[in-house]
Amino acid sequence: MTADEAGISGGKGIAELATEGAAGQVAGGGQPPVGWLLAPASWVLRAVALGLLAVLGAQMYRTSPNVGMDNDFVVRAARTFLDGGAPYTDRRFLYLPSAVLAAVPEALLSRGQLRMLVIGVGQAAVLAGWWASLRIFKVAAGSRLAALGVVGLVFFEPFRNVVNIGNWTLASVVALPFALLCVQRARWGAAGLVVGLALAVKPMLVPLLLLFVFGRRWRALAVALVVPVAASVLAALMMPRPGMFFTRTLPFLLHGQDAFARPFDASLGMILTRFDVPGALAYGAAAVVAAAGVGCAWLRWRRGEHGPRRPVETAAMLMLAAFLVSRPSFDHYLLVVLLPLLASVAVAGSVPRTVWFWVALVPQVSGFAWPYLEAIQRRAFRDAATLWLLAAVTARACARRRVVRTVTLAETGQDRTPVRDAF
Repeated sequence: MTADEAGISGGKGIAELATEGAAGQVAGGGQPPVGWLLAPASWVLRAVALGLLAVLGAQMYRTSPNVGMDNDFVVRAARTFLDGGAPYTDRRFLYLPSAVLAAVPEALLSRGQLRMLVIGVGQAAVLAGWWASLRIFKVAAGSRLAALGVVGLVFFEPFRNVVNIGNWTLASVVALPFALLCVQRARWGAAGLVVGLALAVKPMLVPLLLLFVFGRRWRALAVALVVPVAASVLAALMMPRPGMFFTRTLPFLLHGQDAFARPFDASLGMILTRFDVPGALAYGAAAVVAAAGVGCAWLRWRRGEHGPRRPVETAAMLMLAAFLVSRPSFDHYLLVVLLPLLASVAVAGSVPRTVWFWVALVPQVSGFAWPYLEAIQRRAFRDAATLWLLAAVTARACARRRVVRTVTLAETGQDRTPVRDAF
């Protein structure tokens, strides 16, 4: 199996290559080095990062009235199941039957225990996803980049929100980086298993199945499909009226849920309708844009570049394209793709190496009251600004044809003709 087929890179580690490349850039007056970010963090910086995380968790536990709000829907479904009832009688339970079995352990806990569990597990899940994202690029967990990433998350609204409400999007936040780490190590079967387990909990990573199609990894794709289907069938056989998932829950989802969820929906179609664009035109435009996003993901994969950027950027583009057209699309969905993209800053030419990546994140910085967007029903416009710009920046990185000049010394007189798609 060739390196291109495996989707892996050989030779030096990312940290070493990035440091060497950064040194060359400084010599030529280019971008600043990333060597400082990849170096070990001091104990002070690590303590500050963990301290801020602990303070945020304590603040949520003591003052937030919404801790575990989304998690409660799944727990109630599990308790209904344990009492012999039909979980899908609750219209707010929107997951596959397998999620009911996954929530049974939580159904045995008290409300106070659940409140503490939601915050602790939520933070741990995001940290695990961040660790896996760093390991994709061979960045040490004790680096300055790792510590500063934790500090940044504390002030990032989607992180605060998903930990606070305990939405099971957290499963995808963990699973996507781990799946990409498996792909980078040419362990496609393990990647399929990780994605399958995540789909069984919450089917958010369905667009990621296209990554297996792009890579022609049919066995891994089969694993990713069989795991949630088998788990859901098993759970459905154990509960009354499982068919309500198709007759009640699925139509509810396909119609974008209800008036409670729509003000927080940042998808392209929903935002356009809020500007009085006819529904058919708005959702048609969203579908076209999403299809273009999938096309960009295919171009990125087809480029055949070795190294971890290829699967990370392809997967991120697939997910962002889905978020543009999905109904609804909430702010914490951004966290699914953000961690691997952020870790890719260690590699030259990556998405975070452009200023527009950081501009896209500005609306999500906690503590600002944005003019005319203070009302919580209008925060979807902030989320849409981040989602749309992040999708555009990633699409550009996926679609552009890189021009890499051969490295030569001026006095050698060697040819400097641009080499396209060299990497």
